[in-house]
Amino acid sequence: MRLLASLPMIKRLSTSDAGFAVVLDRLLRDGKDDRVCRRIVDNIIRRVRSNGDRALIELTNRLDHLDVSSVTELVVTPKQCIRAMQSIAPRIRDALEQAAGRIRTYAERQKTDSWQYQEEDGTILGQRVTPLDSVGVYVPGGTAAYPSSVLMNVIPAHVAGVKRIVMMVPTPDGVINDMVLAAAQIAGVNEIYRIGGAQAIAALAYGTETIAPVDKIVGPGNIFVALAKRQVFGQVGIDMIAGPSEILIVCDGTTNPDWVAMDLFSQAEHDVLAQSILICPDPGYLDQVESSVARLLPDMPRKDIIRQSLENRGLLILAVDMEDAIAVVNKIAAEHLELSVADPQELLPKIRNAGAIFLGAFSTEVLGDYCAGPNHVLPTSGTARFSSPLGVYDFQKRSSIIHFSPDGARQLAAIASTLAYGEGLTAHARSAEMRLEK
Repeated sequence: MRLLASLPMIKRLSTSDAGFAVVLDRLLRDGKDDRVCRRIVDNIIRRVRSNGDRALIELTNRLDHLDVSSVTELVVTPKQCIRAMQSIAPRIRDALEQAAGRIRTYAERQKTDSWQYQEEDGTILGQRVTPLDSVGVYVPGGTAAYPSSVLMNVIPAHVAGVKRIVMMVPTPDGVINDMVLAAAQIAGVNEIYRIGGAQAIAALAYGTETIAPVDKIVGPGNIFVALAKRQVFGQVGIDMIAGPSEILIVCDGTTNPDWVAMDLFSQAEHDVLAQSILICPDPGYLDQVESSVARLLPDMPRKDIIRQSLENRGLLILAVDMEDAIAVVNKIAAEHLELSVADPQELLPKIRNAGAIFLGAFSTEVLGDYCAGPNHVLPTSGTARFSSPLGVYDFQKRSSIIHFSPDGARQLAAIASTLAYGEGLTAHARSAEMRLEK
């Protein structure tokens, strides 16, 4: 397959080239070989299950360069969170509170209530919706702090009615980020532990002498966290297995190319494995964006990460037309999709697969990361084909309600017994038939 001429930094493809789909599939894969990481994670989970607090202390001391002798030393107290709130700049505190308010308002609209209906014979059917009892929220630490992730993961759980919300956050070298603790205070976290990595996930799933297990684990993390969540699924629920960040931008050539270049950077600066893609039917516009990328990159503090991300997985795709571009969009099923076109509402009904859809040139994905209101925890790696953003519904359970009247039971017993005999389950059939007797 021929790659179009481009700067060394970012690849160009054309949908009209032979073999485009094959090359695109290869470039969409993140290329990680996680076999070594899986072995490490398996060992950590076994240690925590077997040795509880002692394993947590040993692993946390070694991996985060701490020196603690008990898990209680890893507890963050409410007083520490209050002090963190007081220590951050007022404008940061106000921004966190405003973002929290918008996230809560959106989440309130997602809340599902129980319902019932009654049939003519008096039978009552319905659905009872109840919150999970407890949730564990993992918040990344280390190279970057993510107070926005605290808000996005905790507030929907609160809106759902979860009573116990436990936060795990690593603090390498003992450094605690005040913005993260302030966000936890605003969002309403019940318990906080300075524990990270696969050991935090194992503690949440199986519990230790100090930490009670939870019912579900949510929140992003590195490959060790992601693999640990996959490993403990079944013991607890999980939100999703998050891959590297992704953005896909569809342009018609009407958006300032500098804006688009910076939107591509916004995901690329997360991680060298992040993926930033632009698709447009105008080759001249792709040239403009490419020039903007080259001109703006040197001023970026995280330029080395951005450059490596764009070189590894960045793409500029030339489409035949907008219909062709939308077909590629639905194939990629990106985490973040920007429809940076003159009339995004015209294209919206054609989008089937995307985590979050940003409409118009002013709807930059970055606003969704922090304060738009909808959740920024989104399906990655093509899983938007069958998954949804994190929401209140992820923290609720649904139980079926079935209350038969005598007449209703007798009417359905004949149907049930016939099907049960057909399946060779005699006790099932006779259990139904006993309801036929008056």
